[in-house]
Amino acid sequence: MSREPQIRLGGMALANGVLVHGPRHWSCAVRTDDGEVKVASGLKPVRAVDVKSRLVRGPARVAEIFALLLEVRRHLPEAKLPFQRPGVVGAMAGSMVAIQAVRRTPFSPLTQESVAALLALGPAVVALRGTALAEYHGAEHISIGSYEHGEPRTREHERCGSHMIGPLLATTVVGSAIASRAPRHLRPVARVAAGVGSVAAAVEVFSWMVANERHPVARALARPGHELQQRLVTAEPSAEQLEVANAALQACLALESPANGHRDEETPPPA
Repeated sequence: MSREPQIRLGGMALANGVLVHGPRHWSCAVRTDDGEVKVASGLKPVRAVDVKSRLVRGPARVAEIFALLLEVRRHLPEAKLPFQRPGVVGAMAGSMVAIQAVRRTPFSPLTQESVAALLALGPAVVALRGTALAEYHGAEHISIGSYEHGEPRTREHERCGSHMIGPLLATTVVGSAIASRAPRHLRPVARVAAGVGSVAAAVEVFSWMVANERHPVARALARPGHELQQRLVTAEPSAEQLEVANAALQACLALESPANGHRDEETPPPA
């Protein structure tokens, strides 16, 4: 029987390591080119756990991740971030061009935004598929999942960001379709507002999915993420990669220990 974890954790795979973060602290471990494991950790500069508004909570979690990546670069320059590869930059540029082309087609706004939402996933898939990043993604899930459940786990995690894809696609399509009906001169502002609203709504849907994982709707929304984890965005890690992930986990747990007065019961960020 799984135990209830003391501390809820999230994470992110890097090309040469793993970032683990709790409600208030973070830790990152990487393996350098000469084989050394280096670890850095600290207090989060932005803490979404302190945001109580449902409308702001989703965007705050996005801001938290971007701020964390800046902290990682500052304290651990050896870290290789997921979107540093030239191929990923090219995929991002190609995705933006394709999205703009789709929005100039005569298709209905709903069709345009559905295709655009799918095209926006391209860079993430390119970043992860068939690389050390996918293996570190698997190591991240095994390390965090084994801690949370108190037993060895597989490379699939129920709170992986890939499970956000279902709700985010749905909210993005609806929000963008509504924004496309705004007057032309207000459309850019409407799309920004729709983007923020879509993220906020998707985070709330994701929180509901985590709390009701056996519900048929929650299972349906999680299905795209399940398939991505199995087929594309994770791979079996090596023992050396698991060592790096566990180093990040232990350093984060040391900072987030309940003995230090920190405990969070809210739905954690995606792993």
